[in-house]
Amino acid sequence: MALFALLVCGQLFGVRAVAHESLPVYLGIVEEAPNSFAVTWRIPATQGAPPVITPSFPSQCAIIATATLEAAPGSVVGREVIKCASGLGAGRIVLIGLERTVLDALVRIEFADGRQTTTVLHPGDSSLTLDGSAPRTAGYFRLGVEHILFGIDHLLFVTGLVLIVRQPWRLAKTITAFTLAHSITLALATLGFVHVPPAPVEATIALSIVFLARELVRAERGDGGLAVHQPWLVAFAFGLLHGLGFAGALSQIGLPRHDIPLALVLFNLGVEAGQLLFIAALLLARAAILRLMPRMPPILVRLPTYGIGAAAAFWLIQRMAMIL
Repeated sequence: MALFALLVCGQLFGVRAVAHESLPVYLGIVEEAPNSFAVTWRIPATQGAPPVITPSFPSQCAIIATATLEAAPGSVVGREVIKCASGLGAGRIVLIGLERTVLDALVRIEFADGRQTTTVLHPGDSSLTLDGSAPRTAGYFRLGVEHILFGIDHLLFVTGLVLIVRQPWRLAKTITAFTLAHSITLALATLGFVHVPPAPVEATIALSIVFLARELVRAERGDGGLAVHQPWLVAFAFGLLHGLGFAGALSQIGLPRHDIPLALVLFNLGVEAGQLLFIAALLLARAAILRLMPRMPPILVRLPTYGIGAAAAFWLIQRMAMIL
């Protein structure tokens, strides 16, 4: 378990310190009149100039309203109107420039007859082929899975919980409390009931990991603190903060208001699926390592704790500097 956590920690400084900078590109296409589509794309710009990404449509489509670009908080938004002679029931949509980034793209198409399709594109697969088949809605679920699995700060917090809570039943209650808490704030923030600037949230998430690392150090010394005696309370309190972080992946890509309930449910299910996969991997790794090394050297036991704490402290300083 410790070796597995150490391998995770070893990758931390090779990834960008602001875990939610990689918000997806959003491409929304809405059929407002027969074969006439309003196109909106949003490109995140959290650091420096945003990448140049433009949508390309099938040959039967022509631009009838020239594309415009405008700055928005944390992003650049483009808009245009296209007319497709035979509609968008079949054809290929490409996000030109996505292949030169590390960003995913959420593509949502709404037809006048009520059909909808939602999917996620990647830098290595930046095109969507339409064949007139049944609508797809798995994009939000997939986005949730990827968001948690690539959200290193969230995974470190979960790792800390698994390290500090050894009893299966207590761990189940602790993870349930964390899940319940971040589901609550994810829903409240995405639906617009809670408005918190993302920068302080990200800094506080880093602080929560620093706190958990400190509790791990105390536990290893036999001086159990709050996280040892009431881990579910710590998990619930900080889970509320992590839910606000999750909400950024939905709220900042500019989803249509009427699409948010479905997106919220599927995205949250994806987050939970990814979280359960990660916890299962941690527990399997723990069992395998304990089988191979029943008596692990103390230095290997401590290294993951200090690695988690060092990474979180680095993030905290960097994110505080961005606020100030």
